[in-house]
Amino acid sequence: MFDLITIGRISVDIYGQEEGAGLEDQQSFKKAIGGSPTNVAIGTARYGHSVALISGVGDDSFGNYALSELRKFKVETEFVGMFPGKTPVVIAGLKNPDDPELVFYRDLDAPDTQMQVNSAMESAVSKSKLFWYTGSTLANPKLRSTVLSLLASRGLANGEENIFDLDYRPSFWNNQAEAHNQISAALKYSQVVIGNRIECSVATGLPSTSDSKEFADSLLANGVRLAIVKDGANGVLVADKSGSRVIPGIKVKVRCGLGAGDAFGAGVVHGLLNNWTPAQSVEFANAAGAHVASQLMCSDAMPTEIEVKKLMSTK
Repeated sequence: MFDLITIGRISVDIYGQEEGAGLEDQQSFKKAIGGSPTNVAIGTARYGHSVALISGVGDDSFGNYALSELRKFKVETEFVGMFPGKTPVVIAGLKNPDDPELVFYRDLDAPDTQMQVNSAMESAVSKSKLFWYTGSTLANPKLRSTVLSLLASRGLANGEENIFDLDYRPSFWNNQAEAHNQISAALKYSQVVIGNRIECSVATGLPSTSDSKEFADSLLANGVRLAIVKDGANGVLVADKSGSRVIPGIKVKVRCGLGAGDAFGAGVVHGLLNNWTPAQSVEFANAAGAHVASQLMCSDAMPTEIEVKKLMSTK
């Protein structure tokens, strides 16, 4: 039994190393494995949990590199297939660390959309304590079929839960209406939902001007047990049937904002697996995200519990 299985994107991220330099400037680069569900898997494994990833890489050198990195981080690769084609690449420049420049080299039917359900995968997912899926996995019809099949196979009889990272990426969809239809329909499988206000607007259909409490109430009305609504500098609202609370963020000097949300997600998972309260889980997750935002890299910067608690103790 795995503590967590995630499904979705994997890429090789190539980061500019000179803060303040745009991609048009002369600079050096460093590569790392990336992709949101991949980063969540790595971040959770860093806390000592057993984790697997369902994804796919190309049959190229970057694919071999990605598999090697997953093994280095102790993420199970049994369900990471290798397919003909190119492993997606993302190039990031740090002219504005809070909002890095991103250039995506990704085919429409990227290898990480090609995974199909088999008996071993279905068995592993059905037994996993937590299953993490994202809104962007629903944009590709083939991957959407895989995700929905795996969700339907989970009985959730022994306290297992599904975590839905709303992860709305406009470039993945034909239009926002299509995204709303697919993401809102998938809410019925969710016990825990995480998203920012724009993502919650897409999921619920409420206007983007709605406040975090309205989004949370709508998610709870859809049967969600725990709604986590991120609102930038205003903090994170945590809501369940007992009420809601806003958890303030932790301010750090941002070196690269990429991956902070993934570290936040892994922090929430760690809290859930340890049976912490929702507030305790989000306080920890805020610090995990702040730690990664203060570093240049993403997957390589995913913290240990000791590092996160050290940051919490200094704030």
